[in-house]
Amino acid sequence: MKRAALTFPAAFEPTASTGRAFGSRADRLADITARAGVVVLFSLMATRFGADFLSTGRMTGLLLLVSELLVVVMTVRRRSAASMDRSVRARLLTLVSMMGPLMLRPAQVAAIIPGPLTVAVSAVGLAVVIAGKMSLGRSFGLIPANRGVVSSGLYRLVRHPIYMGYLVTHAAFVAANPSAWNVVIIVAADVALLARAVCEEAILGTDPKYRAYQETVRWRVCPGLF
Repeated sequence: MKRAALTFPAAFEPTASTGRAFGSRADRLADITARAGVVVLFSLMATRFGADFLSTGRMTGLLLLVSELLVVVMTVRRRSAASMDRSVRARLLTLVSMMGPLMLRPAQVAAIIPGPLTVAVSAVGLAVVIAGKMSLGRSFGLIPANRGVVSSGLYRLVRHPIYMGYLVTHAAFVAANPSAWNVVIIVAADVALLARAVCEEAILGTDPKYRAYQETVRWRVCPGLF
């Protein structure tokens, strides 16, 4: 289940630990700076993948781009959190897991598997991401937080279906663009993503509704594995 997504230092949200109605000036400045950084990186990503599509016709990068765009849009609409993990660890994991995909590059090498197959796999991953985000609605965010417990849709299968979709789209992209840079970046980002899921559950686990949900849905991201 994904309650934390693309928000950086969540500036205007009350937290159980601080009790502040609004973030400090430093929090607001950090939030604005982080958002600006995301916009810049996303713009560069769009330029890279757009140029690659025009020159090669590869769709995998564009599908990944759509997935990242959804994160940006839904972050703006998120609801305030009842509680939030403002620790350095949580912020760092969020930053690495979020920035990784934005740093991927189209590779000028042959794909590991045929192009149509990577597109199909990427499309499946994107469909999972979209379905998960539709279930979350305004409970979507970045920093590990409790923005309400969601247990419908794909959340009946795993507790973090959006993360499952990310892993699928990332794997498809690397298969289509198998450079050393992309492999290192995506491994680091996805390890941080899984660690972020654990952080989220530490916050959500303080909610009796979420603990009951954990008893019903056993797996976090991948049934039978994690």
